[in-house]
Amino acid sequence: MDNRLIYETEDLEAFAHELEQLRQQHLPQRISTDSENIERGLAQLVLTLIELLRQLLERQALRRVEYGSLSDAEIEQLGETFLKLKQRMDELKQTFDLTDEDLNINLGPLGNLL
Repeated sequence: MDNRLIYETEDLEAFAHELEQLRQQHLPQRISTDSENIERGLAQLVLTLIELLRQLLERQALRRVEYGSLSDAEIEQLGETFLKLKQRMDELKQTFDLTDEDLNINLGPLGNLL
């Protein structure tokens, strides 16, 4: 028994047409080499990663608070640290003209990152 799939020419042409439409909709024809765009894009990527890590650390800290494994001084220190990080993130987002939505990268079928 032969396990190969046999396609009609029409099916392949329709598939090729659909692929081309997806490529045109989602992939740029050229990579922009404008220094401002590159700088902003890099800042967006780095700030997205920092925001993801911040959220993970914040969740972990909340779990530790709920389980009572932190002293009052440690809780206070964590609160101050997260507040300073948020303030610095806001400054950097303003510097690079980014919003919270800009940091929430769409991962296609996986949904949004944040």
